[in-house]
Amino acid sequence: MLACVLLAAGAWGRLKPLSEPSLNTAESLYRQGVLPDGKSLRGERQGGEPIEGQAAACANCHRRSGFGVEEGRIVIPPITGKYLFRGSSTDARQMAHPGSEALSPQRSRYSSETLARAIREGIDPDGRKLDYLMPRFALDDATMALLIGYLKQLSTHPAPGALTDILQFATIVTPDVDPVKRDAMLDVLNHFFGNKNAFYRGDDPPLQRERRIHFRVLRRWQLHVWELSGPPETWEAQLHKRFKLEPVFAVISGIGAKTWEPVHRFCESESLPCLLPNVDLPVVAEKDFYSVYFSRGVLLEADVIAHRLRNDAGHASPRRVVQVFRPGDLGAAAAQALAAALAGQGATVTMHELKSRQPARELSAAAREASGADALVLWLRPEDLKVLPAGVALPKSVFVSGLMGGLEKAPLPPSWRDAARMTYPFDLPAQRVIRMNYPLGWFRIQHIAVVDERIQTDTYLACSILAEAAGTMLDNFVPDYLIERVEVELSHRIINGYYPRLGLAPGQRFASKGAYVVRFPDPTGTRVVTDGDWIVP
Repeated sequence: MLACVLLAAGAWGRLKPLSEPSLNTAESLYRQGVLPDGKSLRGERQGGEPIEGQAAACANCHRRSGFGVEEGRIVIPPITGKYLFRGSSTDARQMAHPGSEALSPQRSRYSSETLARAIREGIDPDGRKLDYLMPRFALDDATMALLIGYLKQLSTHPAPGALTDILQFATIVTPDVDPVKRDAMLDVLNHFFGNKNAFYRGDDPPLQRERRIHFRVLRRWQLHVWELSGPPETWEAQLHKRFKLEPVFAVISGIGAKTWEPVHRFCESESLPCLLPNVDLPVVAEKDFYSVYFSRGVLLEADVIAHRLRNDAGHASPRRVVQVFRPGDLGAAAAQALAAALAGQGATVTMHELKSRQPARELSAAAREASGADALVLWLRPEDLKVLPAGVALPKSVFVSGLMGGLEKAPLPPSWRDAARMTYPFDLPAQRVIRMNYPLGWFRIQHIAVVDERIQTDTYLACSILAEAAGTMLDNFVPDYLIERVEVELSHRIINGYYPRLGLAPGQRFASKGAYVVRFPDPTGTRVVTDGDWIVP
């Protein structure tokens, strides 16, 4: 029996690349903790409870990329073949993440045999016990061979847009975007990329110190602008064609108006990171990995309104809610989300579609219809808000979408301002003013005209987060690792622009989780004050 095991172990060192069926099976083992026979992977820690299934999956700790992570002073080491099958080192160039060189002891290189022993018995190549956090897995030889073959292949190939000394990026513009907003975003992107390339120095000479500089500029950045045309159902095909002609490492920022779903689907299908686009109706898909957003946009606003309505009614559902929106705009999706949130709680939700280009009469009818309701919710743009009728009886609660209505600059008539409450998924202007000094100062230095402060600030933040994440990747330019580094770097930021805080735990894809409900204390002007605490629904 021992001879058979040794023969199998020796074969692991000569593993060929896994076939597609074997790769899929190994990936399920690594990511979901599902064994080849469909049963749950089981691991045991000394003195601890056994773990099974997803909780036991390698990706839980070592991450999807296999490059590990740092949590405080706990370092989860990389387990890709690149690192396992060579000697560990305190040389920062050979580590997967900055800072870990001071915490990781040197060790001998693994062989397939010693790696199998480490997985089964928790003993490293030099005979030392692994950390108690590392479970022990009683895998049979065939499953062990499959897992080791997967680790040898994991994250070994750079993304197509990172094969040379130039990192290729794209930004995506949908055809329904306001040209002023489009140009505002591109102005920031072009200046940021220009500044990044201005500091390019080529290859640095070898440093004589063990702790090396992590943020050296070793690669130029190139930006491709992918402008879409035609109806949304054609966008995915356009993007696949562009990606084939211009392979890129990631999509950075970007801007969309009414829908982003075709772009989201394209990025997921191509395993292409899509980082922090300027969209107020993102795609909410818990199992998707490659798209990262600032917030859930109008869908977050819908949940905040539902939360507030329940609280105002003493945690009971309101009896009747009227929603006004234009079909085909973001408000239609938000209204559906709010109706769904109130479903099953006894509330009657009336959906009023605004169709006229001169909607004063329609809005008057909607206001009269809502006079006896518990709440009126307006998912409307500024041009509709400014023609709301005066002198009508309003319900107790009137809610306005801040994202759609223009935030504090929403042109609400004076007779509506006292009753209206606005969802506000940002820090208030007076509180964010200090954080805004940095991006606004950068715009001044770059001679960038501020024509849409929020879009330009979010674009600058997206570029900054990308630069910080890419600067810690060293030469590990694989898409999964970029997403993981964005999660880490985004959560460490102090300069967050409009947002009071940003953070991403593994698996989360929306960095800002909540919003205020604000009111207008003055009959005119743009001052807003909070009407309650920050709400994370």
